[in-house]
Amino acid sequence: MSAPPALVAGVDTSTQSCKVVIRDAETGVAVRSGRAAHPDGSEVWPRAWWEAFERALADAGGMDDCVAVAVGGQQHGLVALDADGAVVRPALLWNDTRSADAAEDLILELGGGSREAGARAWAEAIGSVPVASLTVTKLRWLAQHEPDNARRVSAVALPHDWLSWRLAGGVGELATDRSDASGTGYWSPFSEDYRLDLLELAFGARPELPRVAAPAEAVAATPGGILIGPGAGDNAAAALGLEMRPGDVAISLGTSGVVSAISAVPVADPTGTVTGFADADGAYLPLACTLNGSRVLDAARHLLGVDHTELSRLALQAPPGAGGLVMVPYLQGERTPNKPRASAAFHGLRLANSTAAHLARAAVEGLACLLADGLDGIVRLGLKVERILLIGGGARSAAFRRIAPSVFGRPVVVPAAGEYVADGAARQAARLVLGELPHWERAGTAVFEAPAAPAVRERYAQVRDMVLER
Repeated sequence: MSAPPALVAGVDTSTQSCKVVIRDAETGVAVRSGRAAHPDGSEVWPRAWWEAFERALADAGGMDDCVAVAVGGQQHGLVALDADGAVVRPALLWNDTRSADAAEDLILELGGGSREAGARAWAEAIGSVPVASLTVTKLRWLAQHEPDNARRVSAVALPHDWLSWRLAGGVGELATDRSDASGTGYWSPFSEDYRLDLLELAFGARPELPRVAAPAEAVAATPGGILIGPGAGDNAAAALGLEMRPGDVAISLGTSGVVSAISAVPVADPTGTVTGFADADGAYLPLACTLNGSRVLDAARHLLGVDHTELSRLALQAPPGAGGLVMVPYLQGERTPNKPRASAAFHGLRLANSTAAHLARAAVEGLACLLADGLDGIVRLGLKVERILLIGGGARSAAFRRIAPSVFGRPVVVPAAGEYVADGAARQAARLVLGELPHWERAGTAVFEAPAAPAVRERYAQVRDMVLER
């Protein structure tokens, strides 16, 4: 008799939920899966992630028959630990914008009072210009606003680091990977090392940081002997799940919107549009991230009192450009462009375009234009765009699939629906067993095309530049 297949587990601890997938290490065939919700909000006690993981794992039938596991997680979240490993305060998540002023202060400080010089200096140091999302700004906010808590901080971790450490029983050293480390604001893709000087600039101290493990390294094992991979930031894990290659650009529509590409070399964008992150496989993952993603579509359907199917039907009834109605979808402020205190706006409303169909079309086009600005940033850095892959919950929108190609000016490839972050983590876990990343066949890809509509982008740009912060 042949031996049973080796099984691996992949975990996605995202903003909204925890997903667990169990797959055959060699073929990638799905065996079972589970999920559980996370609390809403922009700060969360990490124990809620562990409780959600336990529920999701139980929903997946456990992982006692697995040989390896890895975790993909939401980036940037600040998990502050004391000397005993206890969590000091609720984790500040990537979408918490209270550290916007801290980000500006850090830019000015590194630039000697000049924002332009500071942005350039940060980009040259870490590949990114600080915004409220990055961990480094949250540390500055903590030091300024909660000094008693700041003094208790002995170590700083990210969500996926912390969950991996808990998987190991909450003992031993903290470990992370280069992709998640590159989103902190104190790790350099150029030197492949922490910039402790920038950590101290922000926080006034140098707390312990997770060891950055190699992509194919097992960092620990569970009490039951299951190998634990280094894990990855969610976007890098999704890139592994999609098996992205140079020339691919992934547009992920989840809570946030992310435009990411694979690069053989690290990049630096002093405009701050593109962040120069690393990937989970030894290359680099420049990306543009928006605070507003699929929730733009959620807000539109709530506004109109319809479900997502009806929202798509309405949007596709209206003409391109929505009769001059434009939505700038800064519902949670925005990160790209960096306007954390801005709000959403409709502009150009007239009697002729004040229908449900025009409002729905404007929302879909506004979201597509927001992401297209990020795509422009990728192109400006000289990266090739040979294929656009659309993933995430928002990719299920029939209207977005049909309208986005006209806004992007390129065809859009929609892979079969899947948990790509969890799948990427599972693929990383499989490497621990097989010695290399496996190729997993996927079926069900669809391609969407539409004539380019440059007038839609031009009109959006006019209105976008009118939107001011409060």
